Amino acid sequence: MICIAVALAAMFWSPRSAAQAEPEEQTYSIDSVAVTASRVPVSLHASARTVTLLDSVAIASAPVETVNDLLKYAAGVDVRQRGGLGVQTDISMRGGTYNQIAVLLNGINITDPQTGHNSFDFPVNLSDVDHIEIVEGPAARVFGTSALMGAINIVTKGHVNAPVQGTTGDSDISGRIWAREENVKTFSTSIRAEAGSFGYYNVGGSVDMADCNNYNSLSYGLSQSKGFSKCAEGTPNTDFKAAKLFYNGGHEWAKRNLTWHAGLSYKGFGAGTFYSPKFDNQYEGTVKTFVAIKSEGRGLLHFTPALYWNHGEDQFELFRGDPDKYPFNYHKTNTIGINLNCRVDSRLGRTSFGAEGRHEAIRSTNLGEPLPNPKGHYVRGLGRTAYNLFLEHNVNIKWFSASAGVTAVYNTGNREGVKFFPGADIGIRLTDNLRLFGSWNTSYRMPTFTDLYYSVGGHLADPNLKSEKMNALELGVKFSGPGYRVVASYFANNGRDMIDWIKDTTAGEDAPWMSVNHTRIVSTGKEVLIQMNLPVLLNLPNFFLRRVSMGAQGMEASAKTLADNYRSMYALEYVRGKASVQTDITIWKRLGASLSYIYVDRATDSELIKPYHLLDAKLNYDAQDIQAYIKFNNILGRPYYDFGEIPQPGLWIMGGVSMKLHFSKK
Repeated sequence: MICIAVALAAMFWSPRSAAQAEPEEQTYSIDSVAVTASRVPVSLHASARTVTLLDSVAIASAPVETVNDLLKYAAGVDVRQRGGLGVQTDISMRGGTYNQIAVLLNGINITDPQTGHNSFDFPVNLSDVDHIEIVEGPAARVFGTSALMGAINIVTKGHVNAPVQGTTGDSDISGRIWAREENVKTFSTSIRAEAGSFGYYNVGGSVDMADCNNYNSLSYGLSQSKGFSKCAEGTPNTDFKAAKLFYNGGHEWAKRNLTWHAGLSYKGFGAGTFYSPKFDNQYEGTVKTFVAIKSEGRGLLHFTPALYWNHGEDQFELFRGDPDKYPFNYHKTNTIGINLNCRVDSRLGRTSFGAEGRHEAIRSTNLGEPLPNPKGHYVRGLGRTAYNLFLEHNVNIKWFSASAGVTAVYNTGNREGVKFFPGADIGIRLTDNLRLFGSWNTSYRMPTFTDLYYSVGGHLADPNLKSEKMNALELGVKFSGPGYRVVASYFANNGRDMIDWIKDTTAGEDAPWMSVNHTRIVSTGKEVLIQMNLPVLLNLPNFFLRRVSMGAQGMEASAKTLADNYRSMYALEYVRGKASVQTDITIWKRLGASLSYIYVDRATDSELIKPYHLLDAKLNYDAQDIQAYIKFNNILGRPYYDFGEIPQPGLWIMGGVSMKLHFSKK
């Protein structure tokens, strides 16, 4: 309670120092955008890590409907879907599993402690998102728990921090919360409607209000589909209904900003054979709510406290609508967290330090220990609390930058005591355009409640699993200038106590999947990213080919102690090779198009999961405040599998319109 009181007081308190000059509004390149690959935000080019930034232009032009679908175009990200339009998506990086990345919304950790299957149930629509930061590699000293293999931060339009001094990364980049003009009140509203194949429709909109010190935005979205397949009984089994509601706002004083958000996400979907190939009419419904408040000060002592609460409810039906055949599973999770971050500048560089407390609890029909006072469906449960202390120091001189730090972790959910996870990033600027970088980082992840206790439906969990540990090295080069950006890197990961579900193939098809700690999993890989703004690069403002983004990754992984007679469900089914290309084209005046291609080659022993090519496209007419578009997913209609025996949809066509209205007055 004392920590919470301190955080609340700090949100409205500012140190007594001279107010800094307000940053001037300016146009800046993608490299000048601040990213959070370290405790101290720096520009994209100055970051000594592999960071992929999906900016607002890339988001608007992509032929996708959800954040989940958008991420499949990032070469370093593995997106495995069990249904259409990201209805359930497992996302991982660099050979890791879907549980091994931290998921953040405006810098707030919303990772689901029950299972990573639900971590990407966002309350935001794609139109709410300003940009997405993808930090690859271990990041415990930056993002805390769950960031074993990296982190994905979704930043909404009301929480954008504009840089102050171009691309140097040396200045205080707290900036304004939103772009604004003093003494001007603005009001805007938008609506959209679209429909497409398989009985799909999507409607939504937003309302935004801002003045010189305040910002408030409310958005909503409703979508539905009849699904692209049916079960043996002839009823749909990949249908879905979804709803999203998101409110975010902020207030700015002379020396402190205050931002907040609250969101609701609902999904009910036919789960086909998602969790077992023996039953083809499974169903799942999830409801998630998110509340957070964050403050950021300006001055000599940069103090940034944050409070958040994430709540989730999950209902799973092995036989849809028929609990008499097999009882439904019910799960309810609550996560409460507090972050206290400080940053101070000196002649020796910039030092950040602070603490985080995060309590995770579950009530369930089958996950956890027996409850002394069960209520209704919830007869089992568990709670645990993680305490993190961190310290990081950053140095940035003319040709050299370095960041080094350590996180101390204690979790009441295991018996491993206090663990320390250090790391360091180094960047060397050879020229204004060319940088070398290297990093060594360590990280950890606590088992999810599903890892520990899911012992039903052919699964046998181990409640004594240890936390996962990762030790990783990365070396790379960044080359950028007006109209282009190139990043190439090599990485090597050495994981201990890595969690997986494995099956003994010699025990027959009915052998259970068991959760285990592998003694060691090692992986190595290479990655390259090329981004070009051709009108700028060629100095041809009207050049028809606007933007081109290309990426590729190749890697190998192995479990040093896994016998040949065991099959891995997750840890050794990784992307062995991936390539992606996205282009934006101006066809005529306001008529444009985008093409997106990906190739995926997955290491697996499944006969159904084979290398596949996907081509998506979007045709768009933009008349400023009115847009009309047609999207084509899987144009070639290629059959493919991302996971198990679950087929993915063929050609999916969607068309829609959106309209915006703006008002302002002095």
